[in-house]
Amino acid sequence: MERFRQLSYEELAPEVRPLADDILKVSSAALGGPYNALLRSPDMARRCFDFLDYLRFRTSVSKRLNEFAILIQARIANAQYEWWAHDPIAQRAGLSTHIIEQLRECKRPIGMQDDEALVYDFCIQLSLNHRVPDDLWHKAVAEMGEQAVVDLTVLSGTYVMVSMLLNATQVGIPEGGQEPLEVISPLDIRQRLLSE
Repeated sequence: MERFRQLSYEELAPEVRPLADDILKVSSAALGGPYNALLRSPDMARRCFDFLDYLRFRTSVSKRLNEFAILIQARIANAQYEWWAHDPIAQRAGLSTHIIEQLRECKRPIGMQDDEALVYDFCIQLSLNHRVPDDLWHKAVAEMGEQAVVDLTVLSGTYVMVSMLLNATQVGIPEGGQEPLEVISPLDIRQRLLSE
């Protein structure tokens, strides 16, 4: 059961409505999803929106890899809404449904392209070990460039925050839809996603 009732546009303070207008231009969830919670702290919501706007639409990381990184965070966190929202976006960005399905099943995907495997390894190491080994770091910088590695790192951390917000407020799938992820314990996720 969702912990916050859905805010309507009409009940927002006049000074918050320009932010809501900006959200409505890009959000497939309208003012739902993480925005329903964020709008309860309008100053933070504005800053988060601007930050997410860069990370989603202006980043130096390709859309396909960016969405893959978001799905990795959703899988690690058992973030149902985040997965539900980003699975179709990742498919439209060119990420293979075969790769998405294996990740959904909490498996290291077989058949990843080289750049996908690099992003997977980087995000998994960073998220589950809170470190990136030197060899992986150097490979990422050499192949992606410094800016993209920084953008990918910040995206990963930001979507940990988004996952936490969605999970803490228990945002459900719209219209009572089925949750897409099997809920798996953090220890099992770690063992399954770190395995070769």
